[in-house]
Amino acid sequence: MKAYVIPNEHARGLDAIELADMPTPAPTPGHVLIKVHAVGLNPVDYKLAEDGNENWTYPHILGLDVVGEIVEIGEGVEDTWKVGMRVAGHGDLRYDGCFAEYVNAPAYELALIPDDVEYTTAAGLLCSALTAYQTINRKPNLNLVRTALVHGGSGAVGGVAVQLAKMHGITVFTTCSTRNVDYVREHVHPDAIIDYRTQDVDERVRELTDGRGADLIVDTVSGEEAERDLGRLAYNGQLVTIVDVPPVSAAQMFGGAMSIDVVNLGGAHASGNPMEQHDLGTMASDVLSMVSQGQLDPLITGVLPFSDLVEGLRSLAEHKVTGKLVVDFDA
Repeated sequence: MKAYVIPNEHARGLDAIELADMPTPAPTPGHVLIKVHAVGLNPVDYKLAEDGNENWTYPHILGLDVVGEIVEIGEGVEDTWKVGMRVAGHGDLRYDGCFAEYVNAPAYELALIPDDVEYTTAAGLLCSALTAYQTINRKPNLNLVRTALVHGGSGAVGGVAVQLAKMHGITVFTTCSTRNVDYVREHVHPDAIIDYRTQDVDERVRELTDGRGADLIVDTVSGEEAERDLGRLAYNGQLVTIVDVPPVSAAQMFGGAMSIDVVNLGGAHASGNPMEQHDLGTMASDVLSMVSQGQLDPLITGVLPFSDLVEGLRSLAEHKVTGKLVVDFDA
């Protein structure tokens, strides 16, 4: 089978990725063999190409977000999964990934794709959408959340988090750069968009919340931005970060009665906790259902052929992408 690989432990970066002939894997116990029809591209993919992982064997196949059709069943999952099922799942970065014609995937991560959802659409609903799902539907207590600041509304995570927060009736504000304001206007009211290039974010949050601060902040940017977010929280406010944990003192936390949550989506694979591992499939089922019912837009802005996969990663690395990029293996 054809696969995009990092050829050896000394090769790093996007320029090192090779399209290679690799043996088609067989399904191991607890796994299924999937014929890949589409994959999602994520920033973590190019970062892994640059940094590698100590658990890898080489050549290592890249790719985390798989969508396709089950073609073979491994031992122990015969009662749940069948050949021919259309499935989607977010993979384990420690092992060979899905930028290949076939992938051996753990059954616990999988969700059935509704009949009215295309493979390419499903591919846009894994790493980024599941991360966003955790920032809104898993981590925070939403009982007293009336306002939320979601950073990066033009990105795949931020754009979905904005939609999920609005489903809960939360008033949502989002940051983006000047060049992305028009794009973000498609799903956020113009008055709720903060252009961080031309506006003072702290000042705008105070204005938009009548000086109280945001009840919930989702940081998709950096540890430095998360540290600034601490000063933007309302009393009893909650910060959810997907990038880094800001330094905070006990006095600061107690004074504002604030809480900080961290999202590490892929960490569930290595957690050893079967409930958390199976929740990957549960969350995927939820977001796929939302799309099927017309409640959620995966914000796919580009569909590439298999031959352009690395160039898609390069566009992500150069921050040229709004929304979500996917690759269609059938194109």
